[in-house]
Amino acid sequence: MQKDFTIGIEEEYLLVDRESLALSAAPEALFEACKAELQEQVSPEFLQCQIEVGTRVCASVAEARADLRRLRSAIARHAAAHGLAPIAVACHPFSDYRQQSFTPKDRYAALERELEGVARRMLICGMHVHVGIEDESSRIDLMPQLSYFLPHLLALSTSSPYWQGDDTGLSSYRLSVFDNMPRTGLPPQFSSWAEYERTTGTLIELGVIEDTSKIWWDLRPSSSYPTLETRICDMQPRLDDSLALAALVQCLVRMLLRLRDGNLRWREYDRFLIDENRWRAQRYGTTEGLIDFGTREIKPFGALMEELMHLISQDAEALDCMSELERLKVLVEGGTSAARQRAAYAVAAQGAGPEAVVRHLIEEFQQDL
Repeated sequence: MQKDFTIGIEEEYLLVDRESLALSAAPEALFEACKAELQEQVSPEFLQCQIEVGTRVCASVAEARADLRRLRSAIARHAAAHGLAPIAVACHPFSDYRQQSFTPKDRYAALERELEGVARRMLICGMHVHVGIEDESSRIDLMPQLSYFLPHLLALSTSSPYWQGDDTGLSSYRLSVFDNMPRTGLPPQFSSWAEYERTTGTLIELGVIEDTSKIWWDLRPSSSYPTLETRICDMQPRLDDSLALAALVQCLVRMLLRLRDGNLRWREYDRFLIDENRWRAQRYGTTEGLIDFGTREIKPFGALMEELMHLISQDAEALDCMSELERLKVLVEGGTSAARQRAAYAVAAQGAGPEAVVRHLIEEFQQDL
């Protein structure tokens, strides 16, 4: 089995005005200050109210913690100098996507022309976790196995119950928006790296897409790095929650490779079945459980997490990330960000619920810095 399981984390933040708590476009001076300090680790996003960061290639979750804390702290510090604050959430609780401005870059203009109204609704933020896998064929081999756990990751990460000021009833409304994009959702199954290249190469050769970075599956081989990239997670307001999810992804990848080295593998289930769990995670988060296809029953999420923690305990010990994984128990017992946002709304004065949720999100961003 490969020795190192490097990780990288990409996060997208929304910028809000500290007074109105509504979304605000980032001034050019803000981005220039962030760029001067963080160099290539910061970049603009599709909308001017968004900003993206990415950690360096990290050998461990502990290393990722230090780097991500530094990135979050820098964004918060520079934003404060302009009367703004970052929030790490999948959807803003009340701002209107129709009032946002696109970042003036050729690639974003091309995306808007191609996708029209679908692109204009992309007021959403996700968290992407890369895990290094040396062999190309191993990346393809692991995709259908790791896909089984994508609904679990989504359920634990849900942070978008509100859209345009309304409680959607979902725990992750972000996914409803993102699924309108082409080339999204659960990844197809490929028998080999060669088949993956032939299939995606068809769209590239026809000029439909420039490269595989325009394929936005929940899980994909990265177009830039020798990694598998999970893209299903909502953004996490708290640093500790981002790291817990990253640790879980890292452990799952190691566990699946460990099984393979013992001539075992995780059962591959039809996308139709996994998609049902994906919907349950999107709708309920961790509150209503997922389907266990082995036992053919809907299990409470707490029971599923106990089984999962046992399954990856050997890997967590080897990767030295058990302390980060312990945070997942808090998410199951105390609720994900979606539940915490609804709680903040419930205790707010009448008519002040949406603003109270944003204040709560600002506080959570600062909590672990």
